[in-house]
Amino acid sequence: MTVFDHLLYASVWIGFGASHSLLASESIKAGLARLGNWYRLSYNIVALVSVMAVVGFGEHWLPRPDLAFIQPFWLQAMRWVFFGVGAVLLVVAFRGYDLPRFIGLRQIRESEAQDDEPLQLNGLHRYVRHPAYLASFMLLWGRVGTEAQLATAIWGSLYLIIGMQFEERRLVRLYGDAYRDYQARVPQVLPWKGRVA
Repeated sequence: MTVFDHLLYASVWIGFGASHSLLASESIKAGLARLGNWYRLSYNIVALVSVMAVVGFGEHWLPRPDLAFIQPFWLQAMRWVFFGVGAVLLVVAFRGYDLPRFIGLRQIRESEAQDDEPLQLNGLHRYVRHPAYLASFMLLWGRVGTEAQLATAIWGSLYLIIGMQFEERRLVRLYGDAYRDYQARVPQVLPWKGRVA
């Protein structure tokens, strides 16, 4: 990939990140009030299609010199194990949420249902505050076998790091002191403190 390719791909990620954050803002959400209970599902569909388009652009539009030839077999095997553990971790992380509410289906079925659920402190949330982000990092870095995949891992990770900070602020606004206490006791992504009761 040339410098231009990298800058182009970076700009695509920046555009995705900006639009994703903008759509999640309260002002845009208020402006899209006509969607009513369909807002959350619509938001998730747009986010999924957008991120798939960004990654697809990186995978298929940009040149893809293979990096696997310079990786020893043991490193290739380790990254696939890393990817597999990340996939399992993502499934387990999402099982800790109210998935119909997270996706937006509960809001459509039950007119009184809110987008946000009670603060989760069980399951993987006893070890890290953002297990889905941890799994996403593992998925991004576990599949790096081409230069385009390396660029995806770098820009995707930067997006996750920035997004996590916005998410932390939103959670503090939503849950207040309960979340501040949780922040003090449980690490953000890496489970370095061990299990927290």
